[in-house]
Amino acid sequence: MSQPAPFSRFEWMIAWRYLRAKRAEGGVSVMTWISLIGITLAVFALIATLAVRSGFRAEFVDTILGANAHVTLYSASYTGGTGAERNLSEYQAIAERVSEVPGVTRVAPLVKGQVMASFDGQTAGVEVFGIAPADLATIPRVAGAEESRGDIASFGGATIAIGSGVARELGVGVGDVLRLISPDGARTPFGTTPRVSNYEIGYIFTAGRYDIDRTRVYMPFGEAQTYFNADGTASELEVMVEDPEAVDELSLPILDAAGDGVILWTWRDASGSFLRALDIEDNVMFVILSVLVLIASMNIVSGLIMLVKNKGRDIGILRTIGLTEGSILRIFFICGSLTGVIGTVLGVILGVLFALSVDQIFSAVNWLSGGDAWDPSIRGLYALPAKLQWSDVISAVVLSLGLSFVVTIFPARRAARMNPVEALRYE
Repeated sequence: MSQPAPFSRFEWMIAWRYLRAKRAEGGVSVMTWISLIGITLAVFALIATLAVRSGFRAEFVDTILGANAHVTLYSASYTGGTGAERNLSEYQAIAERVSEVPGVTRVAPLVKGQVMASFDGQTAGVEVFGIAPADLATIPRVAGAEESRGDIASFGGATIAIGSGVARELGVGVGDVLRLISPDGARTPFGTTPRVSNYEIGYIFTAGRYDIDRTRVYMPFGEAQTYFNADGTASELEVMVEDPEAVDELSLPILDAAGDGVILWTWRDASGSFLRALDIEDNVMFVILSVLVLIASMNIVSGLIMLVKNKGRDIGILRTIGLTEGSILRIFFICGSLTGVIGTVLGVILGVLFALSVDQIFSAVNWLSGGDAWDPSIRGLYALPAKLQWSDVISAVVLSLGLSFVVTIFPARRAARMNPVEALRYE
């Protein structure tokens, strides 16, 4: 007599009957629903957290690479009588050599300094970046800003570009004249006097990072050299590369091309500690949420053990009519694993919908909380980002199904090994 194939139709039929049986019929429908809801919420939380984690990291890195240098070159030696100034005097020759390195897309000299900006009685500390108009036009988060006012083509001469945060704090707009005050101004026989200059605002940009929009002001390179007493020199060289993620591989060739007396600082050096902190947080959150999935899966064990106990008489009858231990094991394995599969599917659907609708959800939460749900001055970004990656979804599915299948095996084996004589003794 041939044995039926594993997971035959009758095994699915019996399992489904047990799974939906009411408590009065010896079923555990309440425990089944609890297990189903628990797994659904656990998988949803896992996918939603992974999506927000991926989105936050991607947005943070994108704003770094879109508005800052991938590699920065400084002078290793100090020049000037006070020893407080460190400028590159041969920046043009260095820029030409570095631009020839394979993988380098642009090299731009910069003059940087911190000054006080003033308009109509309002003041704010800002950081000035002196850069050539052609180089400014290649900065993605500035030239191609999500939100902007004015025309970047007007940048040049006495016309500057400022971040939207600076404009908002000072109450200025395109066409207004901004006063910049530098304590390190003109040098006279009687000492250094503050330098005060007026500049027209031609372009206002939103780079997407609060700390950039709130502090950054771009000034034409030649004007910045005069303003900061840096004639013929540059504060640093801004280097852009084709693949920012592989910047470590280009560090040594760039440094060799720059020559002696130059030090190098990559975007990973500047933000490496924060990115490592994100990685640690990601791993910890994944472990914590995995424990939640495990706890939800354990509800399957509780419900299945109760089901096996309630169905002892049925198990005895099934064994006496010829069902093997394997068939009994598969029947109760289907009962438990089916709960895990349905809960996982529902959790994936909710998690994907959350990741795709995070902007609307965040707007609703922000409205309900009176607009204080997200403070960009603390978090740096203006909104809660989410990036759905199918690798994260697959990880959540594999984890949930794996735990559901594993925890189901033990009570299913207990049902399969039940002695039919003992099960029917008092019937």
